[in-house]
Amino acid sequence: MKPVVVIPTYNERDNLERLTHQILALDERVHLLVVDDNSPDGTGALADRLAAESERVHVLHRAGKLGLGSAYREGFRIALDLGADCVVEMDADFSHDPEILPIFFREMERYDLVIGSRYLNGVSVVNWPLRRLMLSYFASVYTRVITGLTISDCTSGFKCFRREVLEAIDLDQIRSDGYSFQVEMNYRCVEAGFRVGEVPIIFIDRHAGTSKMSKKIVREAVVMVWKLKLGSLARGLFGGKRG
Repeated sequence: MKPVVVIPTYNERDNLERLTHQILALDERVHLLVVDDNSPDGTGALADRLAAESERVHVLHRAGKLGLGSAYREGFRIALDLGADCVVEMDADFSHDPEILPIFFREMERYDLVIGSRYLNGVSVVNWPLRRLMLSYFASVYTRVITGLTISDCTSGFKCFRREVLEAIDLDQIRSDGYSFQVEMNYRCVEAGFRVGEVPIIFIDRHAGTSKMSKKIVREAVVMVWKLKLGSLARGLFGGKRG
């Protein structure tokens, strides 16, 4: 198995080197792809140095902040080109514990998509204000009710895909960003008949007191679940391809 970990970065210079060494030390098969959105703090240059030091580190430089969804779409394509058997998405700020990666890889023997869940065993989130925690938790509840998904953490950004999943899903049709991107990828995976599993994680927000969640991201997520559900119903009634 050749796992490739895709990590989007923007101003993560303080974390990237330590995170890279920790990930590479976990398993000699693991490769790391940094997708940097032209970080003004020099994260991209640091990523290039790390790539020069290890053939298992790869870098994609982008022109600017083009959105999390597009970063993952581009990263997934490159990971497949690198020959990945499974592809991980995770944050660069240590809110996602790298020590979970070996668990992901073991679970790949049973599942096609493995999700690191903050809500599988109660609530496992540190440093979030109550308002944000409630919004995130009930976003997953809302998503499950509308779409019929049985995933406990529908918006988790820490997950591992089997290669066949990403090849089966038309990434060009995945237009959403932020939390909606996570929901849409989960839905497309289930819709295609792939096996989905969850493992419990402890999510530690390293940016306590700030939030990546904007009103635009929330609105997009609210609308997206209805688009997914209605699109699925329409395909069931009239046939045709995803749109």
